[in-house]
Amino acid sequence: MTDYREKISQYIEMEKQVLDALPPDEISQVMNVLERARMDGKRIFICGNGGSASTAAHLEGDFNKGISYDQKVKYDIECLSDNVPMMMAIANDLGYEDIFVVPLRNKLKPGDIVLGISGSGNSENVIRAFRYANELGAETIAFTGYDGGRLKALAKYNIHVAVNNMQITEDVHLILNHMMMYILSGMKGC
Repeated sequence: MTDYREKISQYIEMEKQVLDALPPDEISQVMNVLERARMDGKRIFICGNGGSASTAAHLEGDFNKGISYDQKVKYDIECLSDNVPMMMAIANDLGYEDIFVVPLRNKLKPGDIVLGISGSGNSENVIRAFRYANELGAETIAFTGYDGGRLKALAKYNIHVAVNNMQITEDVHLILNHMMMYILSGMKGC
């Protein structure tokens, strides 16, 4: 039998170091932007690829149900990564780079929010969505990893997970979701 204990401890230690380095001021600022959008009736569109698409869908569920359930004013979040037939049609006819910007052209209004999750910060389809959102006058929030990539520079608000490891980056992006949900739902442990 292989003894994985040392590798397990190394991974856990790396995760702890990254969590300790998270910027509470930036997280609080993003939470305030999201809460302001909720109270003002603005829509929030969220997108990501691969594991980040999964985190985007998870955040949509946690905010639309978990936080909103007992609140009079509810979140209106739509995960652009969840409409597979639409994404496939756009990818086939126009290109994968446009799978998020095309639906945004139909729905996004000034003052709405686009939240993009990209471990590398270089997902072209998320970058195109942010460029369009910025041109339209929407707010942009990014969750990034590694060096933040091009998305970090495009985002009005960015929570950067400063580690060159996709697994840790994706872990922490999901922790950010759960942390915000827990706090914004009144710490009820939904």
